[in-house]
Amino acid sequence: MAETTVTASDDKTLISRMRAQKRRDVTRAVRDVRERMTSQTGTRASFDYELTLAHARSGLNSILLLPALAVLAALIASLWVEKGFVVSWLSLVLATSAFKLSLFRSFVGKPQKDVRLKTWRQRFVAAAFIQGLCWGAFFFLPSSDGNAFVTFQFAALLIVVAVVTMLASNMPTAIWTGTVPITICAMLAHMASNVPVHYVMAVTSAGAQIFFLMLGYRLYSTALAALSFQAEKDALIAELEQAKGISDESRRRAEEANLAKSRFLATMSHELRTPLNAILGFSEVIKNELLGPLENATYKDYANDIHSSGEHLLNLINEILDLSRIEAGRQELQEEAATLLYIVEDCQHLVALKAKNKDIRIFNQFEQNMPKLWADERAVRQVILNILSNAVKFTPPGGEITIKAGWTAGGGQYVSVRDTGPGIPEEEIPIVLSSFGQGSIAIKSAEQGTGLGLPICQALMKMHGGTFDLRSKLREGTEVIVTFPQSRVLEVMPAIAERKAAQRKRANMR
Repeated sequence: MAETTVTASDDKTLISRMRAQKRRDVTRAVRDVRERMTSQTGTRASFDYELTLAHARSGLNSILLLPALAVLAALIASLWVEKGFVVSWLSLVLATSAFKLSLFRSFVGKPQKDVRLKTWRQRFVAAAFIQGLCWGAFFFLPSSDGNAFVTFQFAALLIVVAVVTMLASNMPTAIWTGTVPITICAMLAHMASNVPVHYVMAVTSAGAQIFFLMLGYRLYSTALAALSFQAEKDALIAELEQAKGISDESRRRAEEANLAKSRFLATMSHELRTPLNAILGFSEVIKNELLGPLENATYKDYANDIHSSGEHLLNLINEILDLSRIEAGRQELQEEAATLLYIVEDCQHLVALKAKNKDIRIFNQFEQNMPKLWADERAVRQVILNILSNAVKFTPPGGEITIKAGWTAGGGQYVSVRDTGPGIPEEEIPIVLSSFGQGSIAIKSAEQGTGLGLPICQALMKMHGGTFDLRSKLREGTEVIVTFPQSRVLEVMPAIAERKAAQRKRANMR
């Protein structure tokens, strides 16, 4: 039944997690569709602003690039063109560049809530078109040496188109309006010369334009993908922060619930133990007939039942309190030097009478002369006694229990208790080791128990830095092994006389 409950809980957790993931996916899909419907470029509306802002910042960061290219082109062109034409063209290009830079500054300095994105994008596209026409006018400057100047113009075309494509890669429309006018002007100038070589340059210019457009769209796709990844990362961070907030709130509530539980147990332990002490005391007086004999034997049986039930309830309360103190981290070990073999022998004597009544034989195999442990003797005694009591409880009449104590391979000490009982199915071992967990064998046999003994033993061994292992197979019996680490074993100091003799021997050798 416990296993069925655990499985049902796990299924509910998985279903809840799947539903939450489905809700997140639906919400994200609806948000993406809504943003694409309100976007001007087919992407998210937030991406439109980010891309436009990146376009403006790119223009500001390269504030001197295009003007420097224009000045260099004008200086070289002055070798073949009259200076008046060159100065006029250069002034026009520089004025256009200054106008674009002023637009970029205004856009970057304006808060996002005050930006009418559609209007600003149209301004940027128009400014790119005007700049493209100004650069296209370069190909219509009259020259004294046509062939040399045309070759220079072709080289300038490739450089300028490449630069404009890189700077406008975040806004594909600006790539078109900024480069296509330059290429068209260059092609018209080449075609008007009626020279076969110029025809080749015109076709090459068209091919270069197509190549740079493809490159620009590739750069735009890369920028868009980077924004998508950034948005997903921001969404994930937001979800993690939300989950962390929920987790912190759940932890706070759990701590408050744990504190309330501790207060409740502290109060109820006193309230329950006070009447229990009276029940146990008076029932023992009646059972032992201290104030006179009972005329009815049935009353004596009732007194025995009351006394045994009271002891069982008191043990239950003590186990619950022990486990709650351990879980709350309030259990402290009263450590001292303790001999493990003595503790095991005492516990064996305590359960020997009950084992004899069930016709269970107990065998032991102890390694002698083991040093003491630095441990809480009461806690160790509780662990060993609980293991032995369980072994006697679940071993059928005529069975055997074997107790072993000795050294581990790592220098620690261990105690092993093996019985010939019915065993525990492998899939039920985690249930048996959980709080209030009981296996199917215990439920069917109706053995008294709360399911807290083994969890308390586990916790006490963990506090000692040791291990608690339960190994069992159905119809083959159960073995429990508790191990104390080497750090808990106290070193045996040599006798004083032997040390003095060794010191004198070393002194004589010197």
